[in-house]
Amino acid sequence: MQKHIKRYLEHLATERRYSIHTVTGYTRELRRFAAICDTPFDAIKAHHITRFITELHALGLKPRSIQRSVSAVRNMFSYLMQTGVCQSNPATAAIVPKSDGKLPRVLDPDQASALFVDEQPELNPRKARDRAMLEVLYGSGLRLSEAVGLDISDLDFSQGFARVMGKGNKIRNAPLGRLCVQALKDWLAFHPNPIPDSPLFTGRGQHRISPRTVQQRLKIIGIAKLGSNELHPHMLRHSFATHLLESSGDLRAVQELLGHADIATTQIYTHLDFQHLAKVYDAAHPRAHKSED
Repeated sequence: MQKHIKRYLEHLATERRYSIHTVTGYTRELRRFAAICDTPFDAIKAHHITRFITELHALGLKPRSIQRSVSAVRNMFSYLMQTGVCQSNPATAAIVPKSDGKLPRVLDPDQASALFVDEQPELNPRKARDRAMLEVLYGSGLRLSEAVGLDISDLDFSQGFARVMGKGNKIRNAPLGRLCVQALKDWLAFHPNPIPDSPLFTGRGQHRISPRTVQQRLKIIGIAKLGSNELHPHMLRHSFATHLLESSGDLRAVQELLGHADIATTQIYTHLDFQHLAKVYDAAHPRAHKSED
């Protein structure tokens, strides 16, 4: 088993060009599968997968985590079928627990606007950088890794876009709005080394800012602007997609802007949109309330 797992992980890293974080996740899930189901891959049947799911549930894993584990196993068996190791994929018929249906939290438009209200407009390097990061994360809907990975040379102010390296090393152009461009220019005026090959966002000195630092800065900003420490980069990305979909209704365009390979991933925002509409209905429509009689 270990030999085939190693080859599959190498396939993901070199041929599929998955990120190190994705490969690390697959490594964790497949090692757990091998520890629980110590059977040669070509001898594994559906009942082995069922036992694996049962063991994960007994360990206290939540449905979403179990789904992730089974998905990793299912994808590996697909690879083993392509390479002739297995004749079938026993994980395709596995019945996994349904997730709890929790939808990602988003900011409402007023909260998003509050992040950019500034009673003291004078800029300093940290303030200019943080504002530019906010604009890129919310205004362009970038993932944290995409924003951190930007170089100055990736920006095209004349055309109004940034060249972004997304998941699977796929490159796309993300839009830069007028306010985002201005915030980036303000930051570049303070940048410690404003040459094309430099990281766009820096931490100490000229080094690329770390994802952890971005997360910490957003928490501080959230406490100051929103009175909450729950602000995080993906909440801004979710808010970008939700607000865009509420205004346009164009799911395919939102998919392209987010860099989703499968539109099914983007469809979660239709649920968020409906959730918003349902709240409006419950609060405003007279037929939504039960008679007090």
